[in-house]
Amino acid sequence: MRPAVLQLQHNVPALSGCQAQHRQPLQRSVGSCRSSRLPLAAAHRQRLLRASGRTLACPTVCTAQVVRQKFKDVTTEQEFFAVLQDEIAQGHVPKLLMPAFQDFYNNYKTAVLGSGVPGADEALVAKIMSAIADRSVHEFVEPYTFPSFHHRILEPYNYYQFGQNYVRTLLDFSKSVVGHLARFDEIEQQIAAGENVVLLANHQTEADPGVFALLLEHTHPRLATDVIYVAGDRVVTDPLCKPFSMGRNLFCVHSKKRLDDIPELKASKVATNRRTLSAMTKALNEGGRLLWIAPSGGRDRPQADTGAWHPDKFDPTAVELMRQLLSRSAPKGHLYPFAMYSWELMPPPKGVEKGLGERRLTHFAGTGISVCKELDVDSIVSSAAVEDKATRQQLLATAAWQAVSDEYAILEEVIGSEDARRQRSDVYQQPWAQ
Repeated sequence: MRPAVLQLQHNVPALSGCQAQHRQPLQRSVGSCRSSRLPLAAAHRQRLLRASGRTLACPTVCTAQVVRQKFKDVTTEQEFFAVLQDEIAQGHVPKLLMPAFQDFYNNYKTAVLGSGVPGADEALVAKIMSAIADRSVHEFVEPYTFPSFHHRILEPYNYYQFGQNYVRTLLDFSKSVVGHLARFDEIEQQIAAGENVVLLANHQTEADPGVFALLLEHTHPRLATDVIYVAGDRVVTDPLCKPFSMGRNLFCVHSKKRLDDIPELKASKVATNRRTLSAMTKALNEGGRLLWIAPSGGRDRPQADTGAWHPDKFDPTAVELMRQLLSRSAPKGHLYPFAMYSWELMPPPKGVEKGLGERRLTHFAGTGISVCKELDVDSIVSSAAVEDKATRQQLLATAAWQAVSDEYAILEEVIGSEDARRQRSDVYQQPWAQ
């Protein structure tokens, strides 16, 4: 099964039809699902979706939105680089980014043209890359500063759809899966009841928020759009990352790994983290929140000796912070380990890079997400004395990481094998193909 023809139009209004379809109800409820009606039972929801025709069609790409006139008129690779060179000549973009964009463009073009998806042609590549360059130039000219609690921006520019457009062209839906949809139903019900949920996830690519949203948009659209990501330094400071981040709900923090990068900024970073912690506490006290955090502190990297990928170990203090925040908030809270398989889509560099211009390698690839069983915290830490906080924290972090690792291994198997997908199709499903 392949996604349907990728639609590409030119000279579109500020919000295309697909953007307007999502804007009003989701903007009103950013970060909270309590105002929505109780979720439909999974089987009933699928019947309604089939009746409406939404599950009969595979995912399609909405029109790429471009604002700067020069990029709006681009239809070919040659025109794209001519415009980008002009922006560099005018001082809008650092010269060092030209090689990075050339490499990015070539990688992306190879991935899209090699996908075999009808409509995935060079005109689509030029349009999507023009939208990325358009927003990146905008960040150099008029940089956006993220607050501690950032609400996704849908107007006058729809940054959410901008990110979805890009990731959708790289996602091989024929190999992708969602595991344990019934647990997503459970989470949806908990949030609708005003309770809080935290997903303790492994993290593999910059595209993970797009993967999460695309794989859930058919069955759990509110979870796809209303989730709040705990975001680190790069995604809110790198001008090539920022436009994608602006379309997501974020709690912005500085990770421990980067607090000392620039010693004179450490105090301000610590102060930012305190403000973010306060914003998180307030949001959780209001209830009905879904948070996604990577307790490892960054993206998974391939093993140096084998080149294999698996979830990095979780930081016990990060897991403990989430447990404390949930336990101290008025509404009931839930901790779920959450597995993501996405590294093939956009593998990160082998090491952590601090400078501008990280290489973006892209591939057309299968991805997967899956929710593990909710953590029974009291049972997990019961073997350690109450006063032995370090051991209790380690027990909880290890249990969460092990659950993610076990689930990740199954995702890796079913994404890589058609036979495995068929054998496990009762749990690891493709709702967009139904």
